[in-house]
Amino acid sequence: MLWIKAFHIIAMVCWFAGIFYLPRLFVYHAMSEDEISKERFKIMERKLYRGIATPSMVITVALGLWLLSYNFSGYLAQGWMHAKLTMVIALIGYHFYCGHLLKVFKEDRNQRSHVFYRWLNEAPVLVLVGVVIMVVVRPF
Repeated sequence: MLWIKAFHIIAMVCWFAGIFYLPRLFVYHAMSEDEISKERFKIMERKLYRGIATPSMVITVALGLWLLSYNFSGYLAQGWMHAKLTMVIALIGYHFYCGHLLKVFKEDRNQRSHVFYRWLNEAPVLVLVGVVIMVVVRPF
């Protein structure tokens, strides 16, 4: 079980790295004005999303479900786990929203400013803080 937990944490760190960096790329992409830069950002965003963030998300979720399976009813009886899973579901939604934005940039349809993406970049920080507190402190 400890090996599964270790790889779950490693995958989660990789997923968050992608989730933190992708909106930062959107900031720079939204600010870019020349075609060479825009095309470069499209490639970087696609590779990050498809090559790192999405596989890391899948592995994180799969290993998390595996860990839950060891004591499913016990974990679901605890409030902190409900809060954690709610935040994880929100993060999955955020991940797919970033995938939507990737498509918007790919099709040159972005209408939002770099400021929007700067704020968007902060959302997963709140989830990370919340999840870590739920798992470590287990406040309820």
